[in-house]
Amino acid sequence: MAELKRRFPRAAEVARFVGPTFNRRSGGRWSRVRTAADFRELARRRTPRAVFDYVEGAAELELSKDRAVAAFERVVFKPHVLRDVASVDATTTILGREVAMPIVFGPTGFTRMMHAAGEPAVARAAGRARIPYVLSTLGTTSIEQLAEAAPTTNRWFQLYVSKDRGRSGELIARAAEAGYTTLVLTVDVPVAGARHRDVYNGLTFPPSLTGRTLLGMVSKPRWLLDVLTTEPLAFESLGAAEDVMGLINTVFDPSVTVADIDWLRSSWAGAIVVKGIQRVDDALEVVSAGADGVAVSNHGGRQLDRAVAPLDLLPSVVDAIGETAEVYLDGGIRSGADVAVAVAFGAQAAFVARPYLYALMAGGGDGVDHLASLFTDDYTRTLKLLGVTSTADLSRDLVSLVESARSVYVD
Repeated sequence: MAELKRRFPRAAEVARFVGPTFNRRSGGRWSRVRTAADFRELARRRTPRAVFDYVEGAAELELSKDRAVAAFERVVFKPHVLRDVASVDATTTILGREVAMPIVFGPTGFTRMMHAAGEPAVARAAGRARIPYVLSTLGTTSIEQLAEAAPTTNRWFQLYVSKDRGRSGELIARAAEAGYTTLVLTVDVPVAGARHRDVYNGLTFPPSLTGRTLLGMVSKPRWLLDVLTTEPLAFESLGAAEDVMGLINTVFDPSVTVADIDWLRSSWAGAIVVKGIQRVDDALEVVSAGADGVAVSNHGGRQLDRAVAPLDLLPSVVDAIGETAEVYLDGGIRSGADVAVAVAFGAQAAFVARPYLYALMAGGGDGVDHLASLFTDDYTRTLKLLGVTSTADLSRDLVSLVESARSVYVD
């Protein structure tokens, strides 16, 4: 074998070879953030442990949360090839309104605890991405403040029914007056789930200065500066409280039934989505009672552990409801490809929550903008790789669920 002929490299060649090593930020602030997992790691480093654990954690053994995510690992794509996918239309409609992609930024409580920019930053990012945003009853921005901060966003309001129906009625009236289009009735919180991480961390709201939490806060000076130099945290819809779980058990009404949908209908002229469906018969019942949509959801695993993974239940709910109401998937979504899976199995759209909280904690509104862009790119790329040119073309013949992530798929 002939020996290699060697030469001295030119200086320009060496510079071109090693240059990227010293210019990693040349692509912009988020050039190396490509996934929700990347944002999660940044969030973990930039927020106190108690705050990060509140977002990351779930009930008891956290099986429901983990299984919801793992369900997407069992998906097998069955793409078409030799299709013209030069142009793709990611748009769809949600409750009659066009959106840029089938995503809803779902409700999360205490959002200003994650980052001082809070709900307004997320809502504005949703507006720029042309998708809906849902403000929580446990939000840290008022109904009116959010409407003023994000006037062009399609705003939804998530309702936990209070024992004081007058209080709930007031919230509904305020949401209607402020231009919210959809009411999301969350029905899987008759009592608070057992979220052990929050107990271990001594989390209160606002976060209390125990020795452990104080150490965690001091170690994150940027977060602490934001908290100390912005408006104090408060439940804008429920007033002051310290014990979050105690508040849920004291204020929320565990006697809510399907009949209360009639009461909501008499108070609310917009669309009603019932979130927290975990059985087919319950889905049928709430649709018969007048719901315009149902969200198959286990509350991010934060309520009942060992609950069904939403993706596993989704096809059965879609088949049962047919075209009588829209069905959404809430839980386990971590990418635009996951959104495509949910839609292919029949969901009108997917609710996204933890990923945008990671992005918010990592970089405020700019982070949420980048996350929305990543989801858009990922979703569009997945459509092209599946050989379809629009959201409307996603169908169940493009996907299947195997028994485990290690299973071998045989056609």
